[in-house]
Amino acid sequence: MGQMSQTSKNRLVLLSIAGIPVTIILVATWLWFFVVRGDLDIVGMLGTANRGTLVQPPRQLDDSALLDASGLDFKYADLEPKWAMVVPGLNGRCGAPCEQSLYLTRQIRVALGKGFNRLRRFYISETAQQDTQLMVAGLSDQRPAPAGFEDFLAHEHRGLNVLTVEAGVTGELFAEYLDDPTTWYLVDPAGWIMMTYNSETSYKDVIADLKFLLKNSSE
Repeated sequence: MGQMSQTSKNRLVLLSIAGIPVTIILVATWLWFFVVRGDLDIVGMLGTANRGTLVQPPRQLDDSALLDASGLDFKYADLEPKWAMVVPGLNGRCGAPCEQSLYLTRQIRVALGKGFNRLRRFYISETAQQDTQLMVAGLSDQRPAPAGFEDFLAHEHRGLNVLTVEAGVTGELFAEYLDDPTTWYLVDPAGWIMMTYNSETSYKDVIADLKFLLKNSSE
Protein backbone atom coordinates (compact mmCIF):
# COMPACT_ATOMS: atom_id res chain seq x y z
CA MET A 1 0.00 0.00 0.00
CA GLY A 2 2.93 2.28 0.91
CA GLN A 3 4.59 1.52 -2.45
CA MET A 4 1.35 2.28 -4.31
CA SER A 5 1.06 5.55 -2.45
CA GLN A 6 4.65 6.56 -3.30
CA THR A 7 4.13 5.65 -6.96
CA SER A 8 1.03 7.78 -7.08
CA LYS A 9 2.92 10.67 -5.53
CA ASN A 10 5.72 10.31 -8.09
CA ARG A 11 3.23 10.32 -10.96
CA LEU A 12 1.53 13.40 -9.54
CA VAL A 13 4.88 15.22 -9.37
CA LEU A 14 5.73 14.27 -12.97
CA LEU A 15 2.32 15.37 -14.22
CA SER A 16 2.70 18.67 -12.37
CA ILE A 17 6.12 19.28 -13.91
CA ALA A 18 4.85 18.37 -17.39
CA GLY A 19 1.96 20.76 -16.95
CA ILE A 20 4.16 23.77 -16.13
CA PRO A 21 5.02 24.68 -19.78
CA VAL A 22 1.36 24.40 -20.80
CA THR A 23 0.36 26.64 -17.91
CA ILE A 24 2.99 29.22 -18.85
CA ILE A 25 1.81 29.26 -22.46
CA LEU A 26 -1.83 29.68 -21.41
CA VAL A 27 -1.00 32.50 -18.99
CA ALA A 28 1.21 34.26 -21.54
CA THR A 29 -1.52 34.01 -24.18
CA TRP A 30 -4.10 35.37 -21.76
CA LEU A 31 -1.87 38.29 -20.76
CA TRP A 32 -0.99 39.21 -24.33
CA PHE A 33 -4.68 39.15 -25.33
CA PHE A 34 -5.33 41.93 -22.83
CA VAL A 35 -2.16 43.80 -23.83
CA VAL A 36 -3.31 43.85 -27.46
CA ARG A 37 -6.76 45.03 -26.41
CA GLY A 38 -5.13 47.84 -24.45
CA ASP A 39 -6.60 46.64 -21.15
CA LEU A 40 -3.29 45.74 -19.58
CA ASP A 41 -0.10 47.78 -19.31
CA ILE A 42 2.66 45.19 -18.98
CA VAL A 43 5.42 47.79 -19.11
CA GLY A 44 3.76 49.76 -16.35
CA MET A 45 3.29 46.61 -14.26
CA LEU A 46 6.98 45.84 -14.57
CA GLY A 47 7.68 49.18 -12.98
CA THR A 48 9.63 50.89 -15.75
CA ALA A 49 9.33 54.64 -16.17
CA ASN A 50 9.42 54.31 -19.94
CA ARG A 51 10.42 57.48 -21.77
CA GLY A 52 8.64 56.63 -25.00
CA THR A 53 4.88 56.68 -25.52
CA LEU A 54 3.10 53.33 -25.50
CA VAL A 55 1.01 52.42 -28.53
CA GLN A 56 -2.29 51.16 -27.13
CA PRO A 57 -3.38 48.79 -28.44
CA PRO A 58 -0.17 47.71 -30.18
CA ARG A 59 -0.26 47.14 -33.95
CA GLN A 60 1.11 44.10 -35.76
CA LEU A 61 3.46 44.75 -38.69
CA ASP A 62 2.51 41.48 -40.35
CA ASP A 63 -1.14 42.55 -40.54
CA SER A 64 -0.07 44.71 -43.51
CA ALA A 65 1.34 43.55 -46.84
CA LEU A 66 5.05 44.38 -46.70
CA LEU A 67 7.59 44.02 -49.51
CA ASP A 68 11.36 43.89 -49.19
CA ALA A 69 13.83 45.80 -51.36
CA SER A 70 13.59 43.05 -54.01
CA GLY A 71 9.80 43.31 -54.19
CA LEU A 72 9.23 40.01 -52.41
CA ASP A 73 6.66 39.44 -49.67
CA PHE A 74 8.09 40.13 -46.24
CA LYS A 75 6.97 38.71 -42.90
CA TYR A 76 8.50 39.87 -39.64
CA ALA A 77 7.61 36.51 -38.10
CA ASP A 78 10.05 34.81 -40.49
CA LEU A 79 13.01 36.67 -38.98
CA GLU A 80 15.05 35.74 -35.94
CA PRO A 81 13.23 37.40 -33.02
CA LYS A 82 14.80 40.78 -32.25
CA TRP A 83 13.68 44.23 -31.19
CA ALA A 84 13.54 46.80 -33.99
CA MET A 85 13.52 50.56 -34.51
CA VAL A 86 11.31 51.65 -37.40
CA VAL A 87 11.52 54.97 -39.24
CA PRO A 88 8.47 55.60 -41.48
CA GLY A 89 8.58 57.43 -44.80
CA LEU A 90 5.88 59.11 -46.88
CA ASN A 91 5.38 60.86 -50.23
CA GLY A 92 8.64 59.56 -51.71
CA ARG A 93 10.71 62.18 -49.91
CA CYS A 94 13.25 61.93 -47.10
CA GLY A 95 13.60 65.40 -45.64
CA ALA A 96 15.22 66.64 -42.44
CA PRO A 97 12.99 64.67 -39.98
CA CYS A 98 13.57 61.46 -41.95
CA GLU A 99 17.35 61.95 -42.15
CA GLN A 100 17.57 62.89 -38.48
CA SER A 101 15.53 59.86 -37.35
CA LEU A 102 17.68 57.52 -39.43
CA TYR A 103 20.82 59.10 -38.00
CA LEU A 104 19.51 58.93 -34.43
CA THR A 105 18.44 55.29 -34.62
CA ARG A 106 21.80 54.36 -36.14
CA GLN A 107 23.69 56.09 -33.32
CA ILE A 108 21.44 54.55 -30.67
CA ARG A 109 22.10 51.05 -32.01
CA VAL A 110 25.86 51.64 -32.01
CA ALA A 111 25.70 53.08 -28.49
CA LEU A 112 24.14 49.86 -27.16
CA GLY A 113 27.53 48.17 -27.47
CA LYS A 114 27.12 44.46 -26.83
CA GLY A 115 23.37 44.85 -27.36
CA PHE A 116 24.03 45.99 -30.96
CA ASN A 117 23.15 42.62 -32.52
CA ARG A 118 19.91 42.31 -30.55
CA LEU A 119 18.40 45.30 -32.30
CA ARG A 120 17.64 45.90 -36.00
CA ARG A 121 16.47 48.95 -37.97
CA PHE A 122 13.82 49.40 -40.65
CA TYR A 123 12.79 52.15 -43.02
CA ILE A 124 9.19 51.58 -44.15
CA SER A 125 7.68 53.71 -46.88
CA GLU A 126 4.99 53.69 -49.54
CA THR A 127 7.65 54.52 -52.15
CA ALA A 128 10.47 52.23 -53.31
CA GLN A 129 13.94 53.45 -52.39
CA GLN A 130 14.95 53.99 -56.05
CA ASP A 131 12.00 56.38 -56.41
CA THR A 132 12.62 58.24 -53.15
CA GLN A 133 14.23 61.68 -53.11
CA LEU A 134 16.71 62.83 -50.48
CA MET A 135 15.62 66.36 -49.62
CA VAL A 136 18.55 67.54 -47.48
CA ALA A 137 21.84 69.19 -48.47
CA GLY A 138 23.66 68.24 -45.27
CA LEU A 139 23.63 65.35 -42.79
CA SER A 140 23.10 65.42 -39.04
CA ASP A 141 26.84 65.01 -38.47
CA GLN A 142 27.52 68.16 -40.52
CA ARG A 143 28.79 66.36 -43.64
CA PRO A 144 27.44 66.98 -47.16
CA ALA A 145 24.58 64.73 -48.18
CA PRO A 146 25.08 62.14 -50.96
CA ALA A 147 23.56 62.82 -54.38
CA GLY A 148 20.51 60.60 -53.93
CA PHE A 149 18.55 58.50 -51.46
CA GLU A 150 19.98 55.15 -52.59
CA ASP A 151 23.55 56.45 -52.22
CA PHE A 152 22.57 57.87 -48.84
CA LEU A 153 21.39 54.46 -47.60
CA ALA A 154 24.33 52.60 -49.11
CA HIS A 155 26.97 54.87 -47.55
CA GLU A 156 25.36 56.01 -44.32
CA HIS A 157 22.99 53.22 -43.34
CA ARG A 158 24.43 49.88 -44.34
CA GLY A 159 22.37 47.05 -42.85
CA LEU A 160 19.17 49.09 -42.73
CA ASN A 161 16.16 46.98 -43.75
CA VAL A 162 14.09 48.84 -46.36
CA LEU A 163 10.44 47.82 -46.81
CA THR A 164 7.52 49.20 -48.80
CA VAL A 165 3.80 49.14 -48.11
CA GLU A 166 0.73 49.91 -50.18
CA ALA A 167 -0.57 53.47 -50.35
CA GLY A 168 -2.60 54.38 -47.29
CA VAL A 169 -1.03 51.79 -45.00
CA THR A 170 1.29 54.35 -43.38
CA GLY A 171 -1.71 55.95 -41.72
CA GLU A 172 -2.83 52.58 -40.35
CA LEU A 173 0.52 51.46 -38.98
CA PHE A 174 2.06 54.81 -38.10
CA ALA A 175 -0.79 57.21 -37.33
CA GLU A 176 1.36 59.26 -34.94
CA TYR A 177 3.91 59.89 -37.68
CA LEU A 178 1.30 61.65 -39.81
CA ASP A 179 0.85 64.20 -37.01
CA ASP A 180 4.55 64.49 -36.20
CA PRO A 181 7.11 63.48 -38.87
CA THR A 182 9.87 63.25 -36.24
CA THR A 183 8.10 60.16 -34.82
CA TRP A 184 9.72 56.76 -35.07
CA TYR A 185 8.76 53.41 -33.51
CA LEU A 186 9.96 50.54 -31.38
CA VAL A 187 8.78 47.06 -32.43
CA ASP A 188 9.01 44.02 -30.19
CA PRO A 189 10.50 40.65 -31.28
CA ALA A 190 7.05 39.35 -32.30
CA GLY A 191 6.44 42.26 -34.69
CA TRP A 192 4.17 44.39 -32.48
CA ILE A 193 4.55 48.17 -32.79
CA MET A 194 4.60 49.03 -29.10
CA MET A 195 6.18 52.44 -28.50
CA THR A 196 6.79 55.79 -30.21
CA TYR A 197 9.58 58.33 -29.84
CA ASN A 198 10.02 61.76 -31.39
CA SER A 199 12.33 64.78 -31.39
CA GLU A 200 11.25 65.65 -27.85
CA THR A 201 12.69 62.40 -26.49
CA SER A 202 16.34 62.62 -25.52
CA TYR A 203 18.94 60.22 -26.85
CA LYS A 204 19.78 59.08 -23.31
CA ASP A 205 16.15 58.35 -22.50
CA VAL A 206 15.80 56.07 -25.53
CA ILE A 207 18.98 54.25 -24.54
CA ALA A 208 17.59 53.77 -21.02
CA ASP A 209 14.36 52.24 -22.38
CA LEU A 210 16.20 49.90 -24.73
CA LYS A 211 18.66 48.72 -22.09
CA PHE A 212 15.76 47.92 -19.78
CA LEU A 213 13.86 46.01 -22.46
CA LEU A 214 16.91 44.06 -23.64
CA LYS A 215 17.82 43.19 -20.07
CA ASN A 216 14.32 41.92 -19.31
CA SER A 217 13.71 39.93 -22.50
CA SER A 218 15.28 36.78 -23.86
CA GLU A 219 15.58 38.08 -27.44
